Amino acid sequence: MKKIVIAIDGFSSCGKSTMAKDLAKEIGYTYIDTGAMYRAVTLYSIQQGFFSGNRLDEEKLRTSMDTIRITQRFNSETGRSDTFLNGVNVENEIRSMEVAGKVSLIAALPFVRHAMVPLQQKMGEEKGVVMDGRDIGTVVYPDAELKIFVTASPEIRAQRRLDELKAKGDTKSTFEDVLLNVKERDEIDSTRKEGPLRQAEDALVLDNSYMTIPEQKLWLLQQFHNVAGS
Repeated sequence: MKKIVIAIDGFSSCGKSTMAKDLAKEIGYTYIDTGAMYRAVTLYSIQQGFFSGNRLDEEKLRTSMDTIRITQRFNSETGRSDTFLNGVNVENEIRSMEVAGKVSLIAALPFVRHAMVPLQQKMGEEKGVVMDGRDIGTVVYPDAELKIFVTASPEIRAQRRLDELKAKGDTKSTFEDVLLNVKERDEIDSTRKEGPLRQAEDALVLDNSYMTIPEQKLWLLQQFHNVAGS
């Protein structure tokens, strides 16, 4: 069976990361969470005080990009990868609502994307990877052998995100707040000039609004075997 690059793109809170992680584990591939990389840059910006409300001092971030080191390491206890920012595990911190509310602003910056995309491309040079994000099939790996574009209604995505936050102990976020964040991120991600969220022409569309995780997993495995051979 040949090794391929699997690109999974789609809207926020569609469960892309979960499905990509599970698929990678099932087929023995390396999982790369590109969204986590942008979240790590966002967390760094928050920690360094580059934000005033939702306004970012872009110049301060621009001059600090060379000091930001982002890596992803396999966690044997969870069976998944954790994101490290300058050597510190920030997997939990980057999933907060504070980061979620600002990450689309960071990801829209050309100089940030120009720094992240080469790193992502290098990670997939030897193939055998499952990579998820917004522009994997259109910018990072336009020649990926298998491209999936994931979608679901904003309301369903907001509820999924809220359930995830509650499971992590968040008692402050409301459905209305999360839904607003989802819609705002959709708008920013889809209209930004650099690496906008859009479906690649040769991508397979997966609307998982009413799919169970087992159904989704079975569908993904079938598409993988169709392309990579059995």
